Amino acid sequence: MSDCIYAEHFDQDSGGWCGWASNSLGPKPLAVRDSCLISQSPWWIDYNHAPPGAGYLHLLAILLTKGPFSEHHRETAGLNRFVAGSFGTDFTNALIRLRIRGELELCGARVHILVQAVQRGVCSGWILTRQSISVTPDWSEPEMRLVPEEAQWTPLGSRHDRTDFYGQIPLKEVLADVNANILLVLYPLNVVPMGMLDGDPHRLRPEKDYPVWRHRLPEGYVMVDFIEFRFAQQENESHV
Repeated sequence: MSDCIYAEHFDQDSGGWCGWASNSLGPKPLAVRDSCLISQSPWWIDYNHAPPGAGYLHLLAILLTKGPFSEHHRETAGLNRFVAGSFGTDFTNALIRLRIRGELELCGARVHILVQAVQRGVCSGWILTRQSISVTPDWSEPEMRLVPEEAQWTPLGSRHDRTDFYGQIPLKEVLADVNANILLVLYPLNVVPMGMLDGDPHRLRPEKDYPVWRHRLPEGYVMVDFIEFRFAQQENESHV
């Protein structure tokens, strides 16, 4: 590992961070202006974890933590400086710090960190729901510690028809090797069907199988001036 502190200031480009268009379309570019990464609504409704999973979420910004990358992802996200810098994927007790501002109509959601790992063909995601990120029109610099305590997290699980890929791996194992991605997300979402539906809406896909009331979902924008991952190993070594 070339360094134990990853810091992205978006001075050149998105540094490998991107948005997400949908399951079928995959990644989409995020704007960079005045050395800030910008994510703006409307955001796709991620329904991969609909009940009996943890529910729906918006993906604000995503960083893949391991290659190789598809050609489409490379074209969309650009150079991934996390992977190019050979940073490790052990996020146990890592400290995440960022400078952030924005304007959001939250509609009951909050901004959170989400980590995902794939082991033995199972993708497991955990949301740090006990340490949310406050976003206001003024700049702030929140910090989150990725502690291996399941009481501080919510496991995503899977919707009824994605259990072939999504599932639950113990949090300690996921944090020890976050080999898929790390994200900023809005969660939970209040997905309300527009009109009458026959049967359970969670077995269908919002905005694909039925329209939703968009005013019940978060709107606005988020700007990130920098984001930093300080790995616990580096902090421990600094005190020796």
